Amino acid sequence: MGKGGMSVDDDHGEEQNLAAWLVAINTLKIQPFNLPPLGPHDVRVRMKAVGICGSDVHYLKTLRCAHFVVEEPMVIGHECAGIIEEVGSEVKALVPGDRVAIEPGISCWRCDHCKQGRYNLCPDMKFFATPPVHGSLANQIVHPADLCFKLPDNVSLEEGAMCEPLSVGVHACRRAEIGPETKVLIMGAGPIGLVTMLAARAFGAPRIVIVDVDDHRLSVAKSLGADDIVKVSTNSQDVPGEVEQIHKAMGADVDVTFDCAGFNKTMTTALSATKPGGKVCLVGMGHSEMTVPLTPAAAREVDVIGIFRYKNTWPLCLEFLRSGKIDVKPLITHRYGFSQKEVEEAFETSAAGGNAIKVMFNL
Repeated sequence: MGKGGMSVDDDHGEEQNLAAWLVAINTLKIQPFNLPPLGPHDVRVRMKAVGICGSDVHYLKTLRCAHFVVEEPMVIGHECAGIIEEVGSEVKALVPGDRVAIEPGISCWRCDHCKQGRYNLCPDMKFFATPPVHGSLANQIVHPADLCFKLPDNVSLEEGAMCEPLSVGVHACRRAEIGPETKVLIMGAGPIGLVTMLAARAFGAPRIVIVDVDDHRLSVAKSLGADDIVKVSTNSQDVPGEVEQIHKAMGADVDVTFDCAGFNKTMTTALSATKPGGKVCLVGMGHSEMTVPLTPAAAREVDVIGIFRYKNTWPLCLEFLRSGKIDVKPLITHRYGFSQKEVEEAFETSAAGGNAIKVMFNL
């Protein structure tokens, strides 16, 4: 939880707040989670929908994700939406009963990155379920009101929770300057590849080709609106032939490629397939280090840009959902309740992959 909390018993006779704690590798336990005091600019939110992210699974399997390491028990979860239960004394824009989508990162607002508007790069970011900060798979949480966004009447709580992964795609499209003249290639048809595809279409991309090694994921991408799909292998020696297939499928130059997998081969393909003067946006982080053909890409003036999470995306995500420009509902393939058994089953389903895209808890 962004505002903190402790795994201790509640002695005040009030409803016990329970949360899903990551206590060891492959071990989640539903245990008490005391809420911190409600500050004047905070709200208390009853969680109603929480999605499982790939990073949650990484933490469960290894107790680490990138350079973040879980060293003591931590509440999991960060894709979330809920209903306001209580507001702080200075909160004016929200009232109890409001349904809200929650942005999970609290930046310092004092560093140069924050003051320049790039708060996602804040070195002191407190982000749900990123050690040592607790997450949001709990009955209730306390969070700053300015990071809680009221849902339009026609947007469900589940869709509100999907604003978090969708924000990654929206931020990527902003960084890559996607527009009505941008032909887009997407490497990887997992959850982030799919939301990036939906975002690119909403930004006006006229043609989108998506690439993956898995037939099922490609069929999902096609059903969600990909103009064409290309199945590839995991063998790097196949890159030249696969680039030809991609160009044939696109029928034009590739202006921007989003690598939503982040492996040596996907990035090599992205750099090779993108037109001279185009852009490659690295979204996925499958490998912490990669060996890729940067020199020939640089000679063709292919720009490589990175993204880290997102900034100021929730209002646009909610507008895309409200207007129908983006429909995230088909991405939610599995739903579970909040019992010890269901929490374990939900994470097993998400980790197994298969036909699961987004696994959602309904609390």
